Amino acid sequence: MRLTGVHYILLSTVFFSIVNLFVKLLPHISVSELVFFRSAISLVICIFLIKQLKIPFWGNNIPWLVIRGVLGAAGLTLFFFTLKAMPFASATTLQYLSPIFTVVFAMFLFKERVEPFRWILFFISFVGVVLIKGLDGKIGSTEITMGVLSAALSGAAYNAIIKCKHTDHPLTIVMYFPLISTPVMAVWCLFEWTTPTGWDWIMLLIIGVFTQLAQVCMTKALHSDKSSKIVPFKYLGSIYALLYGYFIFFEELAWINLIGILLILIGVSANALVKSRV
Repeated sequence: MRLTGVHYILLSTVFFSIVNLFVKLLPHISVSELVFFRSAISLVICIFLIKQLKIPFWGNNIPWLVIRGVLGAAGLTLFFFTLKAMPFASATTLQYLSPIFTVVFAMFLFKERVEPFRWILFFISFVGVVLIKGLDGKIGSTEITMGVLSAALSGAAYNAIIKCKHTDHPLTIVMYFPLISTPVMAVWCLFEWTTPTGWDWIMLLIIGVFTQLAQVCMTKALHSDKSSKIVPFKYLGSIYALLYGYFIFFEELAWINLIGILLILIGVSANALVKSRV
């Protein structure tokens, strides 16, 4: 069976959810260290595969590859700053603005037409995320600004991936993210290093491997179709997180969470069913 863009983005959300699950299972490891190992392992895998497949190492569309790496690294760094400055649920809720920014930037960069109905579906899905994760009203404007900027940078990075669609292999595009984030996080780790022990190493390896799988699938998904038809499926990640919390960490599942799940499923399903006119 030939995989479509929807298949790839669905796989990507599953792989990213596994990464987030194992990150949560390592509360004693600092955020910067987790990102460092996640990036370093992904970088090693990319370099190995690129050498094996004899793909041009530095790629062809170098300016946009660098932009992809810088924006992605900056967005991720800001995201983890917001994780330190505000509750986890609130920080991740703001990060779910990134699909909307992705589509907005695509409208300008690629003249992508977005049907009004899709904007309604975006809104429905995002409301579902808010109901699942919540947004603390006590958070200051600085923290909210950082969270929104992180989402905007992520959305811009996704468009840089699309810019390299016809010029570079997905592995090369994926590589530029850890190529830039690994040295940045290595420096950050110097200030909050905790030496992993025992099973920590296995879980860090799982985080790195599934990050690689998630990034490759997401890149292929963004190369396959209009961003407005692909990125809404990222909202499913919030449902996976909620289910992990309920079944693995025995967190409560309130009725408002179920309404949030329903809204996300409505928004994502309708987006998949509605036919584009262009």
